[in-house]
Order: sequence, then structure tokens, then C-alpha cells
Amino acid sequence: MRKFVFLFLFLLTVGATSVFAQKDLTGREYYNPNILAAEMNDLVKDADAQLAKTRAEAIAKGEKKLGRKLNQQELAVIDKKIKEGQEMMKAMKKGMKTAVTVTFKSDKELVMKADMKMDEAVMKAAGIGWAKRKLFKAALAVMPAQKGKYVVKGNTIYIDEGGNDRDTLYLSKDGKQLYGKMDNKKFTLNRTK
Repeated sequence: MRKFVFLFLFLLTVGATSVFAQKDLTGREYYNPNILAAEMNDLVKDADAQLAKTRAEAIAKGEKKLGRKLNQQELAVIDKKIKEGQEMMKAMKKGMKTAVTVTFKSDKELVMKADMKMDEAVMKAAGIGWAKRKLFKAALAVMPAQKGKYVVKGNTIYIDEGGNDRDTLYLSKDGKQLYGKMDNKKFTLNRTK
């Protein structure tokens, strides 16, 4: 009986140690090279649907105005404008990226870094002037990392960013992913360290 009690206490201690070891996130780093990828895919799909609707409306409007079916040349003009819109959306999808890194510096502090990049061609296509493009790129380059204190409860990580700001992240059961939301869009960060 004494051996059984000792074995039970030993297993309980080992089990408790492994549970507490999972809570210490010190040194872990989670990363996603582009948390906007899914959102940009959705945006491109929505834009394609809208462009198809716009094409149909433009054809109907042109035919009503002319009182006849549009000829190949007139359809080609509409299709050219639609294609330009599609190309601009594709350029935006390729040219806008937001990488996010979360690094747990200690058992109470973490650093969140968002690295936003926007391609010069995308900004130019959107009609942003040269001076504003340079200013925007400079502002993105100096974005500071956000430091915060955190508390882990189960698989939920509560981050206190100061004041009333509080953010919540969720750790996967195996600890390999970190889940969160930004502007009601879900994102996943994968463990790199």
C-alpha cells in the first residue's frame, strides 16, 4: 500500500510539473508572414463578383442608351476596364502584407510586432501621390513593437496593453499555434521557437 501511495504521489507530481511547464511560455515565438492573406483572398473574390455585376450593368446601360446590342468594339472597351480593375485587385493582394510576431520575453511579458509592407506600385495604382507614398512607407518602417504583460489561464492568454486595452490570444493544445482576432478577422500564428 505504501508503494502505491508513493507511486501515486510521484505521478501526481510529474503530472503537475508538466502542466505548469506548459504555462511557462518564456522564449517562445509565434509568427505569421501575412495575416491579411485570407482577407485579401476574400476581397479579391468579392471584387471579382462586383466587377462581373458592373460589367453586366455597363452593357445593359450601353444597350439602353444606344437602343441596340453592343458590338465587339464596344464590349472590348468595357472588358478592358473590367480587366484593369481585376489587375489592380491582384496587385493589391500581392503588394500588401502584414507579418505578425509574438515573442514571450518572460513568464509575464511579451512583445507583439506587426511588420506592414505595401508595394510602391499598389500605392501608385491606388492614386496615392509620391510625397504621401514616401510618408506612408516611412511611418510603416518605424512602427514600434508593442510590449505587454500577460496572464495564462488554461489555453487562454490575456494581454494587458495598459489602460483599458486588453487582448486575448488562444494557445492550441499542442502549443504549436497561437490564435487571435484583429478587427473581427481570425488569424493563426505558428510557433517558430
